[in-house]
Parts: sequence; C-alpha cells; structure tokens
Amino acid sequence: MSKKKRTEGAARKPGQRRISRVFLYLFVIILCLVTLYPYFVMVSYGFRSQADIMSENVLPSKWMWENYWYVLTSNRSIVRYLLNSIFIASGATGIAILCGIPAAYALARMNFTGKKIFMAIIVVSQMFSPVVLLVGIQRILLTFGLNNSDFGLILIDAAFNQAFAVWLLQGTFRGISPEMEQASRIDGCTRGQSITRVLLPMAAPGIVTTLIFIFINAWNEYTIAFVMISDDKLKPITVGINLFNGYNMIEWNHLFAASVFATIPVVILFMAIEKNLVSGLTSGGVKS
Repeated sequence: MSKKKRTEGAARKPGQRRISRVFLYLFVIILCLVTLYPYFVMVSYGFRSQADIMSENVLPSKWMWENYWYVLTSNRSIVRYLLNSIFIASGATGIAILCGIPAAYALARMNFTGKKIFMAIIVVSQMFSPVVLLVGIQRILLTFGLNNSDFGLILIDAAFNQAFAVWLLQGTFRGISPEMEQASRIDGCTRGQSITRVLLPMAAPGIVTTLIFIFINAWNEYTIAFVMISDDKLKPITVGINLFNGYNMIEWNHLFAASVFATIPVVILFMAIEKNLVSGLTSGGVKS
C-alpha cells in the first residue's frame, strides 16, 4: 500500500511542478505589466495631441510624431538640459566612486578606533533628506561662490550619495577574501598594485551596481537643483522640463515626450553595463 502511495505521489509531482511553473509565469507577467504600464502611458501620451489628452482611448486617435521632434528642435529644446544632467550625474558619480573606494577599503580591511561609530554615522546620515538641509546647503554654496553653478550641484549630489557608496562598497570588499591580496603581495605587488590589479577587478560587479544607483539618484535629483539653479542654461532635465508647465495650461503631450527622452540615458547606461551586474568575476577566488 505504501509503495502504491509513493508511486501516485511521484506521478503527481511533475503535474504539481507544471502548475507551480504556470502560476510563477503568470505572476512574473502581471508584475511586468504593472511595472511597465506607467512607461507605456508616458510614451503613448507623448504621441497625443493636446485635445486628445483627456481621451479614454488606450492608444492615441492620431499619432503626433512631431511632439518628440518639437521638444528636441524648438526654441524650448530640452537637449541643453539633457546635456546638463549627463554632466552633473556623471561628475557626481565619478566623485562619489573615487572617494568611496578608499573609504570602503579602509572600513573593510583595517581596524581602527571608532570604526563601529563611523559605520553607524554612515547609516544614520542616510536618514537626512536634502530638503531638511536645504538652507544650510545654500549658505555653504553662497560662501564658496558655488551657488547657481553645475559644479556646486555636482558636489552636493556626490556628498548625498557618498554614504551609500561607502556602505555598499565596503560590503563588496569584505566579501572578497584577503588571501587574494596577500597572494599578490607575495608575488611582488605593492599594496596599491594589489588593490588596482586584484581587488578592484574582482569587485567590479559591486562597483558597477554602486555606480548605477548613484547615477540614477543624481539624475533624478530635483529639489536642490530647483532651488540652487536659477540660470536656465544650467538647469538639469528634471527642472528643465518644467518649461512645458505653464501658469494657464500644462502641455501634457510635450511634457510626456520630454520625459521619455529624460529616461533614455539611464536605460542606455543600464543596458551597457548590465552584464557586469551578473558576471562572476570572483569565481575561482579563495573562500574566506
């Protein structure tokens, strides 16, 4: 009897796996639809006319391709704002990564007095919103003559992302066995060479992940840029697209079209370095 039950149970297992797989696929499909629907709406409304904005149709009644051409080539072109955002986000990311790697390495490999307190301060600093510190930030920028400048905004964005970079990178470095560096030191490498030739290549996936998050945070920053940058030529895209938001009317079709272009650089960046997020560069290392 028990043998018969085991046979029936074994026969039901493939069917149960198939049903579980179907539910898993359905869940993934529904999750993807929910996630991608706002982007579909954004792209779709960018092709509508102003009169068609309030229409309940899923697709535009008339595809207005000129909306996208208008936001790029008109006297209210967003190209300048896109270039400003690329410059600001790239500069903030570069500074945060360059300063974060040495700090994260020190936290991961060195023991010093106050290390735990310093780590706690890093975590607590993530709780402060830029809005709370806005007045102090403005006074600092005015003191150093960096108000209404892209360089000042780069420094602020880098500063607010620095704690996140250090926290994430120190976890990456701690996950790499110190024996790898010790082996390179035995082979004749200096400490700097062991870091640049051994540690950093093995930590590349973590560095790339940190880079993506910092770039996205700097790209999406709005509040500080809105308050600090008054010159239209220096505004990033998050502030620049407000030119389609007038006092009497919001040009939704142009606003959505500009928003599509605002998301493209981040998507391109992610697609370009997505392989490094999943590549096993630490395979074959010594297990700690």
